[in-house]
Amino acid sequence: MSLIPSFFGNRSSVFDPLSLDLWNPFETGRSPILGDIGHFSRDNATSIANTQFDWKETSDAHIFKADLPGLKKEEVKIEVEDGLVLQISGERKKEEEEKNDKWHRIERSHGKFLRRFRLPENAKVEEVKATMDGGVLTVTVPKQPQPKPEVRAIEISG
Repeated sequence: MSLIPSFFGNRSSVFDPLSLDLWNPFETGRSPILGDIGHFSRDNATSIANTQFDWKETSDAHIFKADLPGLKKEEVKIEVEDGLVLQISGERKKEEEEKNDKWHRIERSHGKFLRRFRLPENAKVEEVKATMDGGVLTVTVPKQPQPKPEVRAIEISG
């Protein structure tokens, strides 16, 4: 028995170039080098890291958008902390496995996500609105109107 295939992975099919399953050091369980690394899960780390948001500023609002396919609005939580931090979190549950199922590959992410954004001082945090349409979360934070600068004419003496 060779250590090389067990360390670098093995192929379930020699003819399938995508079937090479490499050893992932962040997988839960035992690694050939590090031993037991059971508390750190790759799934949770990638779920948090892969939740990407767009932040657009218009003349009257800050707009945040994220693709959250498969999530219901009840599974997403939006909060404003200390009046200037927008926090968006949620969890995508892992699909239940049945004893007779045979999984060949699991690539869809699951787990918790959390993103925090520091809002500018002109944000109206008491008027934040959110919608979920077609798996796209849109959070709108209105802006306070910019005060018009006061212009005062100065008379020249002399």
